[in-house]
Amino acid sequence: MTGGSAGLHEPVEKLAAATPDLHRALVSLREELEAVDWYRQRADACDDAELREILEHNMREEMEHAMMLLEWLRRHEAHLAGHVRTYIGRSGRITELEEAGKVAK
Repeated sequence: MTGGSAGLHEPVEKLAAATPDLHRALVSLREELEAVDWYRQRADACDDAELREILEHNMREEMEHAMMLLEWLRRHEAHLAGHVRTYIGRSGRITELEEAGKVAK
Protein backbone atom coordinates (compact mmCIF):
# COMPACT_ATOMS: atom_id res chain seq x y z
CA MET A 1 0.00 0.00 0.00
CA THR A 2 1.35 3.44 -0.87
CA GLY A 3 0.45 7.06 -0.33
CA GLY A 4 -2.02 8.09 2.37
CA SER A 5 -3.00 4.48 3.06
CA ALA A 6 0.46 3.45 4.22
CA GLY A 7 0.32 2.06 7.70
CA LEU A 8 -3.07 0.40 7.47
CA HIS A 9 -3.10 -2.69 9.66
CA GLU A 10 -5.67 -4.60 7.62
CA PRO A 11 -6.05 -5.16 3.88
CA VAL A 12 -7.77 -2.14 2.33
CA GLU A 13 -10.28 -4.35 0.54
CA LYS A 14 -11.59 -5.52 3.94
CA LEU A 15 -12.12 -1.99 5.27
CA ALA A 16 -15.25 0.12 5.15
CA ALA A 17 -15.13 2.70 2.35
CA ALA A 18 -14.61 5.61 4.78
CA THR A 19 -11.83 3.97 6.81
CA PRO A 20 -8.85 4.85 4.55
CA ASP A 21 -9.77 8.57 4.61
CA LEU A 22 -10.29 8.47 8.38
CA HIS A 23 -6.88 6.84 8.65
CA ARG A 24 -5.32 9.56 6.49
CA ALA A 25 -6.84 12.25 8.70
CA LEU A 26 -5.74 10.54 11.93
CA VAL A 27 -2.18 10.05 10.68
CA SER A 28 -2.08 13.66 9.51
CA LEU A 29 -3.41 14.88 12.87
CA ARG A 30 -0.70 12.92 14.67
CA GLU A 31 1.93 14.43 12.38
CA GLU A 32 0.64 17.98 12.92
CA LEU A 33 0.64 17.56 16.71
CA GLU A 34 4.13 16.10 16.57
CA ALA A 35 5.24 19.17 14.58
CA VAL A 36 3.72 21.43 17.27
CA ASP A 37 5.83 19.64 19.86
CA TRP A 38 9.00 19.87 17.78
CA TYR A 39 8.57 23.58 17.05
CA ARG A 40 7.82 24.33 20.71
CA GLN A 41 10.95 22.50 21.83
CA ARG A 42 13.08 24.22 19.20
CA ALA A 43 11.70 27.64 20.14
CA ASP A 44 12.29 27.00 23.84
CA ALA A 45 15.90 25.97 23.18
CA CYS A 46 16.64 28.77 20.70
CA ASP A 47 18.91 31.64 21.75
CA ASP A 48 18.11 33.86 18.77
CA ALA A 49 14.94 35.92 19.39
CA GLU A 50 14.06 36.32 15.71
CA LEU A 51 14.45 32.60 15.02
CA ARG A 52 12.37 31.84 18.14
CA GLU A 53 9.61 34.09 16.79
CA ILE A 54 9.64 32.24 13.46
CA LEU A 55 9.55 28.84 15.17
CA GLU A 56 6.66 29.93 17.39
CA HIS A 57 4.81 31.21 14.31
CA ASN A 58 5.36 27.85 12.61
CA MET A 59 4.12 26.07 15.75
CA ARG A 60 0.88 28.07 15.71
CA GLU A 61 0.40 27.23 12.02
CA GLU A 62 0.69 23.53 12.85
CA MET A 63 -1.92 24.01 15.59
CA GLU A 64 -4.27 25.47 13.00
CA HIS A 65 -3.69 22.50 10.70
CA ALA A 66 -4.34 20.09 13.58
CA MET A 67 -7.63 21.77 14.44
CA MET A 68 -8.76 21.69 10.81
CA LEU A 69 -8.15 17.95 10.79
CA LEU A 70 -9.90 17.50 14.13
CA GLU A 71 -12.95 19.33 12.78
CA TRP A 72 -12.97 17.14 9.66
CA LEU A 73 -12.80 14.06 11.87
CA ARG A 74 -15.62 15.39 14.07
CA ARG A 75 -17.80 15.82 10.99
CA HIS A 76 -17.07 12.31 9.69
CA GLU A 77 -16.98 10.17 12.85
CA ALA A 78 -20.14 10.31 14.97
CA HIS A 79 -18.63 8.80 18.13
CA LEU A 80 -15.81 11.32 18.07
CA ALA A 81 -18.35 14.11 17.61
CA GLY A 82 -20.13 12.96 20.76
CA HIS A 83 -16.92 13.04 22.77
CA VAL A 84 -16.06 16.47 21.38
CA ARG A 85 -19.44 17.75 22.63
CA THR A 86 -18.75 16.22 26.04
CA TYR A 87 -15.20 17.40 26.61
CA ILE A 88 -14.14 20.27 24.33
CA GLY A 89 -14.86 23.77 25.58
CA ARG A 90 -16.39 22.54 28.83
CA SER A 91 -15.46 23.73 32.29
CA GLY A 92 -14.98 21.62 35.38
CA ARG A 93 -12.80 18.61 36.04
CA ILE A 94 -12.36 16.67 32.83
CA THR A 95 -12.70 13.25 34.43
CA GLU A 96 -15.93 14.28 36.13
CA LEU A 97 -17.64 15.12 32.83
CA GLU A 98 -17.78 11.43 31.94
CA GLU A 99 -18.58 10.35 35.47
CA ALA A 100 -21.58 12.66 35.47
CA GLY A 101 -22.96 10.70 32.50
CA LYS A 102 -22.43 13.53 30.04
CA VAL A 103 -20.53 11.50 27.42
CA ALA A 104 -22.57 11.17 24.25
CA LYS A 105 -22.69 7.53 23.19
